[in-house]
This record gives sequence, structure tokens and C-alpha cells, in this order.
Amino acid sequence: MAIKVYNTLTKQKEEFVPVIPGKAGIYVCGVTPYNHPHIGNARPFITWDVIRRFLEHEGYEVTHVQNFTDVDDKIINTANKEGVQWFDICNRYIESYFEAMDKLNVKRAHIYPRVSEHIEEIIRTVQTLIERGYAYVIDGDVYYSVEKFDRYGELSGRNLEDMVAGARVDIDDRKQNPTDFALWKAAKPGEPSWTSPWGEGRPGWHIECSVMSMKYLGKSFDFHGGGSDLIFPHHENEIAQSEGCTGCHPFVHYWLHNGFITVNEDKMSKSLGNFFMIIDILEHYDPETLRFFIVFTHYRSPLDFSDARLTEAQKSLERLRNVRETLREMNSMMSTGPNDASMELREKVREMRDKFMEAMRDDFNTALAVSYMFALGKEINIYYKDITEAKVKPDGKLLDMFSGLFAEMCSIIGIMEKNEVPVVENKEESMESRLLEIIIGLRQEARAAKNYAYADALRSKLTEIGITLEDTPQGAKWKKNNEI
Repeated sequence: MAIKVYNTLTKQKEEFVPVIPGKAGIYVCGVTPYNHPHIGNARPFITWDVIRRFLEHEGYEVTHVQNFTDVDDKIINTANKEGVQWFDICNRYIESYFEAMDKLNVKRAHIYPRVSEHIEEIIRTVQTLIERGYAYVIDGDVYYSVEKFDRYGELSGRNLEDMVAGARVDIDDRKQNPTDFALWKAAKPGEPSWTSPWGEGRPGWHIECSVMSMKYLGKSFDFHGGGSDLIFPHHENEIAQSEGCTGCHPFVHYWLHNGFITVNEDKMSKSLGNFFMIIDILEHYDPETLRFFIVFTHYRSPLDFSDARLTEAQKSLERLRNVRETLREMNSMMSTGPNDASMELREKVREMRDKFMEAMRDDFNTALAVSYMFALGKEINIYYKDITEAKVKPDGKLLDMFSGLFAEMCSIIGIMEKNEVPVVENKEESMESRLLEIIIGLRQEARAAKNYAYADALRSKLTEIGITLEDTPQGAKWKKNNEI
């Protein structure tokens, strides 16, 4: 089955056919490093990490490029407020970005270009656009003339005439058209600047991604991604700049955009006070929970961020962690050959793998793929119960299939790849664990004294509050009663 992706440009699902057979070029718009990364940043980067993982799983040689916009008004304003250099702000928050993404198990992109490192290429591209008639110079500023690009508006589905009619009165009446956008800005006091043919200045926002993506991936490449908020004007302008400069169409073959994030069903906004930094979220939830919360929803769907949803994701992830522990316990047992029931289960495992991969090939549907992880977990739990109650040895080949598929699923989704379970300091959970250990100790003492009625009563009380006790050769173990 071929990989199909929803292309924002064509508004339909299309079969992925790489520009270069066997390879996949990805460009993702990165952060503007003027503050710590927030939950809105986490979604596209986790999304593209999963996409990259799956493409690599399918045998593609991936080149993943993600920029840092290190020349920007927000950075300059922050630096001026703090009385430091603009690049000090950039370096501080780029480091913060990597720290957060490493915790979220996001693989490093192959290339992280910065705007400040590509000024010469930007100037050459702007000069080419001027020479080709797509841009014009006014008093040291350079603007792109959107009327000169026939396909302007195709990505966002906007009509240029409507955009002009709906435009607010622009304070810069020097522009030929209200929708024209800056490629190069003349220098202002207190801002970083570079020498150009049009005087001292710095790049506009949009030109950077055109220049850096084409430098590392070519004039026409496979995937370009980012949040839905970037469709217009940023990505629309990228197409106009890039194709205007090279004459090559299409600039990007597949445009993929993740859905918006809301907070308690309200738009995330600093003014509303619901703007959450990743470092703050990770004080209350472990990084794997945040990652799982994001992949639990299809990347194109809206995602509502709330404590209730995160807690739900935490509980769901704990169910999968329990499956991992069950697998470890079964793999420590002496195994044997198959029987009729385990042979049927082997076939079920193969079917689940096929369904998981089909979900991922259908526009990287992690929500559906994760459901098959739970389905697999349910079969593992049932099999464990069957063999322990019957006191028989497990089918060794089946255990290998269980373990292999579970690990394969986890590696694509990017969870539970390490042996240890991430722990976040939580005083309430810590107290709960200690109390449970005391109760289990009392039960063990009762059993040793052959007071089985009391021991059974303790076990029943725990069951009533959602705690399951399992007696194993290594002693009693407990887990919350959230079986798959």
C-alpha cells in the first residue's frame, strides 16, 4: 500500500511519489527564538518527527531541514528590553528549544539553518526577483509584487482581488499594491543590519524559508510543513518567491499543515493568559505523556489542551506501560511451542501490524494507529491471563511476535523506546504508592499467618478502589485497574 498524504495545495489526498526515488526531502518552519518553546511549537515538531520516523521505517532516505528565524522584530525587541545583543537572545532560546525537544524524544533534524548565516544567499535571491520583474525597490526597501505571480492565492484558496478589497488602509502607501510584502527592510536604529545593493538592511520574514529550503533540498522538493496559521501569508509567499525566482513549478509537491491548538476550547493567546510553555507543562507531566497527548489526535484535527485531556493521555499511556511490563514478565518465563489458540493469535498479530501500517500510510493517522497499539495490548493481557491461570508455558514464537510488533509500534510513535519509565515528582502519587506498599505488606503478613479471610478482604477492598493485585513468583505487584 502506497503512502497517501493530504496536500493543502490540492485539497485532497494524493499518493506520495518522491521527487528523487527512495529519498524524501522535508522542510519544516522552525521557531523564532525569543522565548521558551510553547505547546503550539510542540505539535508540529512532534508531528514531523513521527512522519520522519515512518518514512525512514518505510525505507526512505530522509533529509530533514528545520530553520531558526534568528532575525526578527520580536528578538530585537526582547534584546533591547534586556540590554543584550540580539544573538544572545537567539542562542539562549535555541538551547531551550533543543532541551525541550530532546525531552519530548524529537529526533534532531539533519540541518538547522539560521537566517543570519544565509544573508548572502538571501540578497542574491532578492536581486534575482528584481531582475525577473517580481520585485521593486523603494527607499532601501524591497517588495514582492504579488500581481506579477499568476498562481498567488492557490495554497490558501484566496482570491487576489478579494484580498486587495479587504485590505486595511496600509500605512506604507509607497507600495504598488496593499498585498505586496517585504523581501528586504531598510535598516532602523538599534537593529542588526547587513550591507546590500539597496543599502543597509535586513531580510523580511518570508524570504528566509524560500532561500534555505531550496539551498538544502533543491528548487523542487517533497514535503513542506508547519502549523495551519502559516498557510497565509507565510507559505503562500514562499511559493510566490521561490517559483518567481527559479521558474520551477511546483516549488513543493506536498504541503502538510497541522491543526490549531486550543486551550480549554479557547484560542491560545498571551492576552488570554492561556499560553503554556513546555518547561512549565513538564513540571506536572512527564515528557512522554505530552508527546502521547499530541499523537493521540490526527495531526490535521484541532487539538484542545487541558489538564483533563493530559490526565487522560497519562492514564492511557500507563495502560501501554503496563503492557510492556506484562511482556517483560512473559518473556522471563520458560516458553514452549504453539497450540491451536496461539497459532490463531499469531495470525491476529500479523493482521494488527498490517492495520497499524495501513493507518500510518493513510496520511500518517496516528490516532487510528495508536488504537491498534491498544488492541495489541488487549490481546497480550488476555494471553497472559490465560497462561497464568492455566499454569502453562507461553508460545515462544508468539512472544517474539508480541514483543517485536509492540517495539516497532513504539519506535514509530516515539514512545517507550527506553527501558526506564519517565517519572515526574508528584507528592500525591508518591504518597499513594507508599500507602499501597503498606497495605500489601499487611496482606502478606496475613497470608503468612494463614489469615486468608483478612488477606482476601484487603485484596477486595483494593479492587473496589480500582487497584489490581497480582501474585507473582517475585512477590505481589499492583497496578491501577485500567486494563486495555
